[in-house]
Amino acid sequence: MTVRTAVIPAAGLGTRFLPATKAQPKGLLPIVDTPAIQLVVEEALAAGIEDVIVVIGPGQDALRAHFAPDPGLEAELEARGKTEALAKVHRATRPEVRFVVQEEALGLGHAVATGSAHIADEPFAVLLADDLIDPSVPLLRDLIAASDRTAASVIASMHVGAREISMYGCIEPGEADGDLVRVTSIVEKPDPDDAPSDLAVIGRYVFTPAIVEALGRTEPGNGGEIQLTDAIGLLAADERVYALPVERGRFDAGNPLDAIEAQVALALAREDIGPAFRAWLVEHLASG
Repeated sequence: MTVRTAVIPAAGLGTRFLPATKAQPKGLLPIVDTPAIQLVVEEALAAGIEDVIVVIGPGQDALRAHFAPDPGLEAELEARGKTEALAKVHRATRPEVRFVVQEEALGLGHAVATGSAHIADEPFAVLLADDLIDPSVPLLRDLIAASDRTAASVIASMHVGAREISMYGCIEPGEADGDLVRVTSIVEKPDPDDAPSDLAVIGRYVFTPAIVEALGRTEPGNGGEIQLTDAIGLLAADERVYALPVERGRFDAGNPLDAIEAQVALALAREDIGPAFRAWLVEHLASG
């Protein structure tokens, strides 16, 4: 299956990051010097995606502005000879990115449905903006390859501890197909004692077009929200869905503590600031 399009739901209010998100969308919070949403877009493009649909909420036009050209700023930087800064601005200008508005906050499934309404009858990827993947881990490319091989939907997963499983959609696994695991069903945020496995869904998916019909059949749950995991469960009852376990390189940037971990890990991996930052960390931890 050729996967050309990705949907990135980014309409959340980011209440866990207040007051930083009082006046700016959560997706624009930086990981070192690059907004998280830009890292996710770059991940999609690096995997061969040609068309990126970002689902935003009402009034989140700052996300549009970030990816749009800024001739005034570019001219000013060029006039001042700020070539490195100009290159960073050009890197953030992405004509592959377009936007649709989720008028009501009716859940992740609703956000994906809002984005998929602008896609023809073809497979597509979904990348959650709160989940960051280390650029050295080709997770999305691997998901696309697995989907192409199996002609089925393939979702990313990871093994988590008993206390963590209640924070995720939990997979009831079936038979294995190489490094893939058949998804029999999915339980949203189960009690640890009732969890069917320790395999949690994380925020990277490649779907067949059938997910759109499954989303249309998904009943609203708590708060009137449509859950993506419920739609995946319906899809798995109708056709094959696989999970690809990943063991490293994923960061949950949806809460402050894990966002700090992402900051540290990705800063350490950078050639320009990594060595100096590592030296400071060693000295700081030694003195603490």
